[in-house]
Amino acid sequence: MPLRLDIKRKLTARSDRVKSVDLHPTEPWMLASLYNGSVCVWNHETQTLVKTFEVCDLPVRAAKFVARKNWVVTGADDMQIRVFNYNTLERVHMFEAHSDYIRCIAVHPTQPFILTSSDDMLIKLWDWDKKWSCSQVFEGHTHYVMQIVINPKDNNQFASASLDRTIKVGCLLFVSVLMGFDRTFFPFCWIVLAFDIEVFYYEDEALFHNFHISLVLLLSLASIISRFVVVCGDGEYIIYTAMALRNKSFGSAQEFAWAHDSSEYAIRESNSVVKIFKNFKEKKSFKPDFGAESIYGGFLLGVRSVNGLAFYDWDNTELIRRIEIQPKHIFWSDSGELVCIATEESFFILKYLSEKVLAAQETHEGVTEDGIEDAFEVLGEIQEIVKTGLWVGDCFIYTSSVNRLNYYVGGEIVTIAHLDRTMYLLGYIPKDNRLYLGDKELNIVSYSLLVSVLEYQTAVMRRDFSMADKVLPTIPKEQRTRVAHFLEKQGFKQQALTVSTDPEHRFELALQLGELHIAYQLAVEAESEQKWKQLAELAISKCQFGLAQECLHHAQDYGGLLLLATASGNASMVNKLAEGAERDGKNNVAFMSYFLQGKLDACLELLIRTGRLPEAAFLARTYLPSQVSRVVKLWRENLSKVNQKAAESLADPTEYENLFPGLKEAFVVEEWVKETHADLWPAKQYPLVTPNEERNVMEEAKGFQPSRSAAQQERDGKPASPTPVIVASHTANKEEKSLLELEVDLDNLELEDIDTTDINLDEDILDD
Repeated sequence: MPLRLDIKRKLTARSDRVKSVDLHPTEPWMLASLYNGSVCVWNHETQTLVKTFEVCDLPVRAAKFVARKNWVVTGADDMQIRVFNYNTLERVHMFEAHSDYIRCIAVHPTQPFILTSSDDMLIKLWDWDKKWSCSQVFEGHTHYVMQIVINPKDNNQFASASLDRTIKVGCLLFVSVLMGFDRTFFPFCWIVLAFDIEVFYYEDEALFHNFHISLVLLLSLASIISRFVVVCGDGEYIIYTAMALRNKSFGSAQEFAWAHDSSEYAIRESNSVVKIFKNFKEKKSFKPDFGAESIYGGFLLGVRSVNGLAFYDWDNTELIRRIEIQPKHIFWSDSGELVCIATEESFFILKYLSEKVLAAQETHEGVTEDGIEDAFEVLGEIQEIVKTGLWVGDCFIYTSSVNRLNYYVGGEIVTIAHLDRTMYLLGYIPKDNRLYLGDKELNIVSYSLLVSVLEYQTAVMRRDFSMADKVLPTIPKEQRTRVAHFLEKQGFKQQALTVSTDPEHRFELALQLGELHIAYQLAVEAESEQKWKQLAELAISKCQFGLAQECLHHAQDYGGLLLLATASGNASMVNKLAEGAERDGKNNVAFMSYFLQGKLDACLELLIRTGRLPEAAFLARTYLPSQVSRVVKLWRENLSKVNQKAAESLADPTEYENLFPGLKEAFVVEEWVKETHADLWPAKQYPLVTPNEERNVMEEAKGFQPSRSAAQQERDGKPASPTPVIVASHTANKEEKSLLELEVDLDNLELEDIDTTDINLDEDILDD
């Protein structure tokens, strides 16, 4: 008999072409998406139009109610998903979901998910609690995916229909189904992440179900060929073979911990009993002195109690060491020499001294009620919270509470990456040089971490430099500088200089090591003024004045060159420096260089050329009174352009002699100084010269009658002073030669024939 249904029409309305419809679960509303880009909400009881959303100018092919959020979700031909609040008509969110037309939208009945299908042949899962992030992409169809529906009896399953003439059934947030399970956990590189996943196990009849995983452990996180994997939770544990995932053993346990040996493990049966198994048979059972709140596997069996952490020997359950600490995680290195104890606030790196432990067990020396005192050596404490961690050689890699991926080696923390969300270490594959992490959404991220770098750092930490030298050629050049920084921090700066490929780093190391030759080569290549200055300082500290002069010249450090020239008494260098500084616009240095040489005319002309006319006037009044009139005229002309009244107030000494007493005497002194002090004095005569502040040149020049000007003497080819002085050169050979030329035979001198009025000779020398 055919099925007869009594169907009554509730609503009829005319509109543009309708592409999809949806019914509100509680309100008498019908949602219709139209070809013209609008979405309408109709009340099918009153047959009235309630709301209209102008979505876009292209067809809206899918629209759904999300009643629990008061939303309408739409998908259009512009590939955009739009979310509207149907109460306020406000657009809540919009994002591009696909690369082609969006055909269908399905809303998960309980989870914050929506599924979308498109002409790009993809189905995507979106999570609105995670800012509408794409949690999963489902592939497999070879044509447009026209529709998707979620299984009402199992909300983790959905079906999709495509123009490729297939219907496919998918599973949300799971990758594959293991034998014996109808729900799955996510395996990757033999690491399992479990976040209270509901697991069912069937073997003839149900062994256990509604089982929440609290712990998933592998035999060896560092090995890809781990033999077993264990699932522990709800007071039970099951050990599976890693390859076929077959049941190997099971039993009751609150916690499970693998030993370093592949055939041994321990379980915490209760808060007072710990059992050790070997080859899946019970080997020992013991009660820790202070109870057992948690157990930790590794090279030693760790038991946490209210009083701290105790390490026991796996073979005889003998207490090795008790430590007053409350650990959260314990990580052992593959060699069993290093262990990381992570607490709620920090983590400690300890070295296990197995030789001292064996010696103490034989002699019973150094054994106390807390175990063997010298069992561990503390290598460091780091104020960071470890979330997950693993050892690669002697390098401890971990994720921190602030979402950083770091590794610890040799007391130093190296940051690999800054994570944008909480992620968990899955493992390290040496052959790929990749470190893998995952998050709770089962997203996998990998980072490059060269095993050769880790091996080199491990060899350095063990002071095995022969092994380090063998590993070094395998390290790529772009990683050498990173290794060099590690060597520098460990105190091996000479090795770091050899390894580093970064010129900046090598230059800094060369300066620290005093390697002038290497630093000079790097400075030549860099052509940096700063490097030349740094090298000049180092050269001066090592008394390499020739190199220092060259470096200061390259750095154009005229102040440094002036200091070096005056300190060494190098007059020719001061003269060249004056010319170069003036040419390069370093007027202060040029002025000082001319002034030190007594070239007052050059000083005056420099001030005039640079527009420093007031300073030039005062210099002329002090040292060159014959030039005062000329400078004042220039000053007056320049000032008149700004302030005519101020310019007229300037007095010319030649016009107003009454305002400048002693001016005529100053002219005489000027000529006297030019004739008697035309040449420079050698530095060795400094003790014999009266300081300027103690001299009265007006008194010294009394009675002086200038015969001829200096210019006339130059025309006659005669020097202004009868005794020319040659100043020592800056090089060693020239200095010795100049000093020989400057030797004065004081024994054969007739002091009576020398005018000593301007020279302060010690009375004792005169008596001799």
